[in-house]
Amino acid sequence: MYQRIQKILNQGHQVSEQGRSPVYESGQWRVDLGRRELLARGVAVPIGARAFEIVEVLVRSANELVTKNDLMDRVWPGAMVGENTLQVHISAIRKAFGPDRAILKTASGRGYRLLGNWTPRQQEAASQPVASPPMSEPSAPPANSFPLTPGRLIGRAAAAQHVRDLASAYRVVTLTGPGGIGKTSLAIEAARGVVANFAGGGWFVELASLSNPDLVPTAAASALGLKLSGEISADAVARAVGATHLLLVLDNCEHVIDAVANLAERVLHLCPHTTVLATSREVLRIDGEAVYRVPPLDVPALEQATPEHILGHSAVELFIARMHALDVGFSPRAENLASIAAICRRLDGIPLAIEFAAASAATLGIESVAMGLRDRFSLLTRGQRTALARQRTLRATLDWSHELLPEVEQQLFRRLAVFQGGFTLDAAAAVITDTRLDAAMVTNGVANLVSKSLVALDTTRGATRWRLLETVRAYALGKLVEIGELDAVAQRHARYCLEFIQAAEADAETRPTDAGLSNCAARIDDIHAALDWCFAPGGSQALGVELTVAAVPVWMEMSLVLECRTRVQRALAVSPAGAGNAAQLRMKLLGALAGTLLGGVAEALDVNQVWATVFDVAEELGSIDYQLRALLGMCRDHYKESKLDEALILSEKFCAIAEHSTNPVDRLIGQRMMGYTLHFRGEQAKARQHIETMLNGYDDVAHGSYVMRYWFDRRVTALTRLAQILWLQGFPDQAASIVDRSLHDALAGGHGPSLCSMLAQGPCPIAIANGDLEKANDVVRLLLELSAKYELRGWSIWGHGFESLVMIRRGAVAEGCEKLRAQVERAPQADTPLPFTGFVAELALAHAKLGEYQRALGLIDATLARCARDRELWIYPELLRSKGEIILAHGGEAATATAEQLFVAALAYAEQQKVLSWSLRAATSLGHLRRSQGRTQDAREPLASIYARFSEGFATADLRAARRLLDALA
Repeated sequence: MYQRIQKILNQGHQVSEQGRSPVYESGQWRVDLGRRELLARGVAVPIGARAFEIVEVLVRSANELVTKNDLMDRVWPGAMVGENTLQVHISAIRKAFGPDRAILKTASGRGYRLLGNWTPRQQEAASQPVASPPMSEPSAPPANSFPLTPGRLIGRAAAAQHVRDLASAYRVVTLTGPGGIGKTSLAIEAARGVVANFAGGGWFVELASLSNPDLVPTAAASALGLKLSGEISADAVARAVGATHLLLVLDNCEHVIDAVANLAERVLHLCPHTTVLATSREVLRIDGEAVYRVPPLDVPALEQATPEHILGHSAVELFIARMHALDVGFSPRAENLASIAAICRRLDGIPLAIEFAAASAATLGIESVAMGLRDRFSLLTRGQRTALARQRTLRATLDWSHELLPEVEQQLFRRLAVFQGGFTLDAAAAVITDTRLDAAMVTNGVANLVSKSLVALDTTRGATRWRLLETVRAYALGKLVEIGELDAVAQRHARYCLEFIQAAEADAETRPTDAGLSNCAARIDDIHAALDWCFAPGGSQALGVELTVAAVPVWMEMSLVLECRTRVQRALAVSPAGAGNAAQLRMKLLGALAGTLLGGVAEALDVNQVWATVFDVAEELGSIDYQLRALLGMCRDHYKESKLDEALILSEKFCAIAEHSTNPVDRLIGQRMMGYTLHFRGEQAKARQHIETMLNGYDDVAHGSYVMRYWFDRRVTALTRLAQILWLQGFPDQAASIVDRSLHDALAGGHGPSLCSMLAQGPCPIAIANGDLEKANDVVRLLLELSAKYELRGWSIWGHGFESLVMIRRGAVAEGCEKLRAQVERAPQADTPLPFTGFVAELALAHAKLGEYQRALGLIDATLARCARDRELWIYPELLRSKGEIILAHGGEAATATAEQLFVAALAYAEQQKVLSWSLRAATSLGHLRRSQGRTQDAREPLASIYARFSEGFATADLRAARRLLDALA
């Protein structure tokens, strides 16, 4: 069978008895089946053996469709070949055809046609023809000199198959990548898989020890066992190999790259059946070369931390395998898998670095290595004793690459280390250039460093950016310190970050888009690095203060509230008091500090006093912007304290100052402030007008930079306030619809503090008020998760408060009451723009259900007195009703009469405020009381009248309860 297959494959390859070989010609192209050559204008074009066999099948059926299955059966008879393998070979053929690549036509999903007028003819052989190399018998594999590799190659099965495909499609394949990525191991693995197809065997040429490029041909001749006399040149080696069908592996070529490229080029032209597989940190750059950039091993994503996810990645598999080899008792546990994943991420999945880290972990422990990777070169120094000298430590591996660079590229390489989060060419030119390194040199130098595998293209952030792998960057940064250039380059880098943010902010003022903040957010790692240098010994604190102020909107846009607060506090510690620019910077820092506490816990800081200081400085400096920010901040603080008279004064003052602002959003924010203030004061109709005016104009003028200017997305929080007003006015379905819309918008915006504020003001209370406990549970869970994620402890208190209400509604009164009492006690710490009054009323009712009447009455009476004093009247009707329910539950001689008086008063207050939902609750409580006295008509009339005024919400809990009572009273 084997001989019959070989005979079919070689059909037409042999020269006829008359010494003639079959040739096909079309235009400039010729396919010589006898010599197995593809020629353009008489010059042989390099192409792999399998790729040529595909050309042969296609040219014999020129212009006819050859199906994929037919191709695979005829070129790989009896073998299991994937479609990817065929595509690799087709790509190689198209590359060989160059500008005429269109003559190889794809019939989508079916097969291929070779187009053209291919004329077959017989040609006299000018010299001894070359027969198709015979396939080796499986039982007699060809000889090879590949070195043994310790253990199984982990995580490289797909890569090895791809390299094998390339080796049969191209004549020269170069594996490239940074030091330690595993080029040699992969090349050997792939070579072992294809050597059976080379009758002359596979020969390994180790070039790492060569110091003289002239010795490259000698090393190749020695590895091949060639006996050459005289001067040994690339030409002599290639002629000696001649028509032998062999695989030549050239390892570690980067330091003698020109000599290797010359040897490979001569082999291409003089050895028609030799395939070259090279490993190098720099590509050969010769015609016919296929380049495979060896990828790092797979590392677990940061956001997916389950053991199953972590264990499914090859970098982790390698680390664990090496730990097993070094420590027979090692067994990965769930608690150390996260640290192993972190180690693999920090080392960018580089196999050599992971092996060194595993060796260190076997001695020092996994946690120590995970924490110590900042000083990675002192840890990663325990390579195998049998490794080459340059691979025994990570530093030695990178030293090898660094020393091969020309001086100007060494300079560029170490300066690029200042970019922590990758860089664009513009950024590199702005930061790195000086009298010795201009912008053009930077561009060319980056291209050269990419080709030498020291810089990689970063495809994770959309725009074209480059980066140094983290381990490579750490090495280059060490060189930058060693040379003494760090401070000069870091200062230019910090100045660039500042100017970039300022330019984005200025652009946002003239062209309202969100792109500026997004572009700045993409550079957040660089902002971190720049600030770290500014406030470190030898840095520039003044520059750090300016950069901190500029970066505040970026942190807030990314919801990095705690980080923003920490950075601002550090800048404030060194920011001098004074006039002019110093006063302006300090004003902005104080405003940022107070802003980061919104939704948090104020702790010992008097937020209102900070805002008052900001306002005073802003007034002195004539800054309308910061006067308005400060007024909004103080007003929020008065909402929390239920000081509604003061809040109204501040809201009116905001509106008056906003009239002088050039920013159209400011007047709309004033409308929102008035709406909030009037809502809490119980004036719902006026409040609704202000909120709707704000919403109607906001979408036309606002964008992302305005959101950050006032710390939250004021539109989504205004929507939730409108929903609250609509619910009070008797439109529960509209309220639910609006909070759903606001939730959708807030989730799309992705701003964490805005999401928490919106959830606490809309979806949570509306779902509970409507009796939709399933939905309430979902949105409360979301609020708790987000407030924990963004460390907004104030909103966390609100989340636990709503969680307590859901528990009480579901019957867990004792547990819910205890939990709610804890949140009410914590409420003064929460820096949120909402009074906690509603929770106090609910807590009083819960105490009454548990029989704790005196505690319940004490709470409700204190709350009623405070609300009357501070003009917090939006909830006053419900507080009166709640007190009536508590007294009625307590019982006693005067309980019924007192409760009825409270229910009637609650109904009157609700009707006065035109809040139909409070009216319904008061009328329902009154109806139950009068029904218990047998006063059916008195019970029914007010409830029926109020119920009839509703046009929606009949499936909500309050309306269902009212309907049941009306039916009972009918």
